[in-house]
Parts: sequence; C-alpha cells; structure tokens
Amino acid sequence: MKLLFLAISIVISTASPSKDGAVFSFTGKTMFMFADVKEGEQLSHSFEFINSGNVPLIISDFKVACSCTKAIFPKEPILPGQKSEIKITFDTNGKFGFQDRIVKVYSNANKSPIKLRVKVFVQPNE
Repeated sequence: MKLLFLAISIVISTASPSKDGAVFSFTGKTMFMFADVKEGEQLSHSFEFINSGNVPLIISDFKVACSCTKAIFPKEPILPGQKSEIKITFDTNGKFGFQDRIVKVYSNANKSPIKLRVKVFVQPNE
C-alpha cells in the first residue's frame, strides 16, 4: 500500500505544471474582437500579462503574416511577479471584410512562441 501511495505521489508531482523559467500568465484572453470599423482606421489593443515564473522574462521578437499588424513589447526583462503588456496595432487601410490577425511572440518563456489574436470586421469606404 505504501508503494502505491508513493507511486501516485510521484505521478502527481511530475504532472503538475512547473513554474521553473519564465511564464506568461495573461490577465485576460489572448484573443480580442474589435467592434466593426470603417476602412482606414488604426486599431490597437493591449494584452496584459504577469511573469509568473521564477526567472526574468525576455521578449525577443514577433512574427505576423501582414505588415499591417505590429506588436509593441517591453525591451527590458520582466522580472518574476512583474506586470507588463504587449500592444498589438492593426492598420485597416486597404483592408475590408473579416480580418483575423495572429501575432506570434517569441521569448525565453517555457511555451514560446505565444499567440495573440485580434479580429475585426472592416467596412469598405465607398
């Protein structure tokens, strides 16, 4: 019986998520839907997060499929327990219809890259 208890304890402890390293913990969702807009508007949304790991979080880069989307992120390390944000901007100039943008953010976090997503319906200019 003691062996069974020991085996179960080992399995549970190894299955628990580890906080070793840097960890993104977003205070909200990682997807944001803007209200409908007219073509040509500049949109932005900030995704707030906490480094819930035990080492400084360093964001190194981001990738997007379209140059109309940008990410503004802190250049300095985010210390364990510290809050910060990543601001996503989207230029709707020349865009119309449903737009869905995914931004991959690269860092030293355990799960890298993370994906942030913004969606919007853009009404064309007439």
